[in-house]
Amino acid sequence: MEASPITIHRPVMGQDLNHHGTLYAARTAEWFVEAGFIAAASLSRPENIVCIKVHNMEFLKPVKKGAILKLESKVVLTGRTSLVVYVQGNVEAVVTVKGFLSFVHVDDEGRPQPHGATLTPSSKIDLALQQEALALRK
Repeated sequence: MEASPITIHRPVMGQDLNHHGTLYAARTAEWFVEAGFIAAASLSRPENIVCIKVHNMEFLKPVKKGAILKLESKVVLTGRTSLVVYVQGNVEAVVTVKGFLSFVHVDDEGRPQPHGATLTPSSKIDLALQQEALALRK
């Protein structure tokens, strides 16, 4: 199976800014996890997905008020109960933030449960992201 990419857009408004007048890291992290969650939940039921770790969320460029942040997310690695999602944020085709998130598929009591999803990378980029995600497990 190949995971479909998910895209969400967020307008950057005054309440989203830090004291430097750029997008606040905590707001970015909220949107980052939300984008990743939607990608992970696309392979399961949303009520069975929980985020357990944010890996290497890296800011590459500041984002100013009035920008539209485009967050693209995709499941790049599956384990028995886990899903690793890559998220990349762009403003006008410039990468501003990127990183990975780990999610676990759980039962109604919150215990890890197999999700049954498997992925086959379909491009060199997907394969490279899968390899990078595998390295996060070490």
